[in-house]
Parts: sequence; C-alpha cells; structure tokens
Amino acid sequence: MKPRAVLLAACLGLTIALAACTSSDGRVPSAAGQPASQGGAVITVGSFDFPESVLLAEIYGQALAANKFPVRILPDLGSREVVNPALMDGLVQLVPEYAGSALEFVSLGRLSATSNAGAANRALAGSVAGRGVVAARPAPAQDANAIVVTAATAARYHLRSIADLARVAPHLVFGGPPECPGRAYCLQGLKRAYGLHFKAFIPLDAGGPLTLQALVAGYIDVALLFTTDPDIPARHLVVLADDRGLQPAENITPLLRRDVIARYGPNLVAVLNRVSALLDTGTLRALDARVERAGQNPRLVAGSWLRAHGLIPARGDAR
Repeated sequence: MKPRAVLLAACLGLTIALAACTSSDGRVPSAAGQPASQGGAVITVGSFDFPESVLLAEIYGQALAANKFPVRILPDLGSREVVNPALMDGLVQLVPEYAGSALEFVSLGRLSATSNAGAANRALAGSVAGRGVVAARPAPAQDANAIVVTAATAARYHLRSIADLARVAPHLVFGGPPECPGRAYCLQGLKRAYGLHFKAFIPLDAGGPLTLQALVAGYIDVALLFTTDPDIPARHLVVLADDRGLQPAENITPLLRRDVIARYGPNLVAVLNRVSALLDTGTLRALDARVERAGQNPRLVAGSWLRAHGLIPARGDAR
C-alpha cells in the first residue's frame, strides 16, 4: 500500500477501535470506573506499540482518571506515523511523546532537536501549536536512542564511542526497527554524522526483544536500543558514547489537544506536570524492568508507582 493509503487505513481502524470502546448508551466510563465527569467527552490516551509507551500511557491516564477526568487508555496503537496524525486529527487526545523524535516528525525534518532539553521542548511546543496541540512540561526522564554492542564486540574492536565504529562498520551487521534506514537519528544520521557504512542492515523491532535477542545471539553486531532498556545493564551490554551529539534530548513530554484543556481547565495540565516532575530516567528504567523483565502488567505497575507517590488513591489502581 502507498503511505497515504496505509495512514488512512490505520486511522479508519483507530476510529473503529474508539467506537468499540464506547458503551451502548454512548457514555464512556472513566478509567476509575466512574461515569465520565463534567459531562464532557472522553480523553483518549494513546500509546505507541512498545512496552514503555504502553506503561507511560497507563501512568498519565490513571493519574488523570484519579482526578475525575473521563479517561480511556488505548495501548499499542502503532508507530509514530499512525499515532501522531491521530493526535493531530483529534482521534486521540493525549500521547506521552519523546521530545526530539516528536519534533523531527511533526516538523517533517525541518527542525532538529538538540541535546538541550529546554530548547527541544520549546521547539516542540512551537511546532505543534498550529495543529491544536499543547506540549506539557517535560519529565526529567529521557529515553534516547542508544547504539549498543556486546561486551565481547566492544573488547574485540576496542569500541568506546560511535566514532570508533567507522573503521570496522563495513564488517558489521546493524539491526534495528524497520523504519531505521529512513530516520534522521538512525542509519541516516549515523551515516551523516559519523560516516558509518555497515555491511548489512536487518530490520527487527523498535528496541524490542527481537533486536535484543539478535544482538545477544550474534546475528547482528550493532543494535539500536533505548537508554532506559533494563536489559542493557542486566546483560552487560555496552552503550557507545554519542561523542558527536547525534541523538537529541528525548524527555518524556505529554502532548495533548488544546480543546481538551479548554474543556476541562488548567488542572488537567497540572496533573500531568505533577506526574512528570517525579519521573526521572532511573525511575523509568526500573519500571520498565518490572514490565519487560519480570513480565508484570503495565497497568498494575503504573498503578503501584502512582500510589507510592500519592498520585492516585491508596486503594485501587484507578482503573
């Protein structure tokens, strides 16, 4: 299918999913199990199709539900090519995003984020403003792209930084998400900033189990993972230093529709900001470990963390 046809089909599927989540009388229950408050439309919180994004949607969604906002959480909606247009078109109302990647996507590559979190957030806020979307306060937590090798590969080729790959890349196989060849911070950026030309590229998944397993098993030599991946320390993998600053600041940043703020008032954003203020990189990595390594339900992990910080009631998990 052509890209536009793919997007239209995905949005049609998303519309059907939204309709299916509505009760027969047209009223949508909140995530807290209470009738939708204030007589307003439901706030649909969407996530990308990987575990951390699902977890973040649960964290922000449950926090809103505990404050009596009518919330519906839709996990695993797809890639940024599906989820962000759905947000811009109002099919979903809130998406926990990653600042640098979101800026690159929304601006169609015209704006590039830097490693400065404040500058990245200001640029993102300006870029989405004309689409009826507001960027809430970014969390200290970042989940940036990480170029990773095994300890054995690092020792064999004396690798400490991405620049060190230049002399050996033609002999190595790179693995990452299928969209990597066309992404400015993946293969395109590695070629532009570091002059890297790998022997081959194998499309796998977005920093998920396929990429990890292929790296550990030796089917690929270099992988794109994410900095909050709990398997990096657990499996003693080596993150190569981004010494030329290719990767932008990727602070977790809730993007939400301006009309939702107009409907429910500034307390909606205040709740999101309270959550973000408590979410740092170490915390997010630990929560990811509970989901990805221990196999716990993201909804329950989110609820447990929110209760521990007094962001939802001590009893129940706001769902």
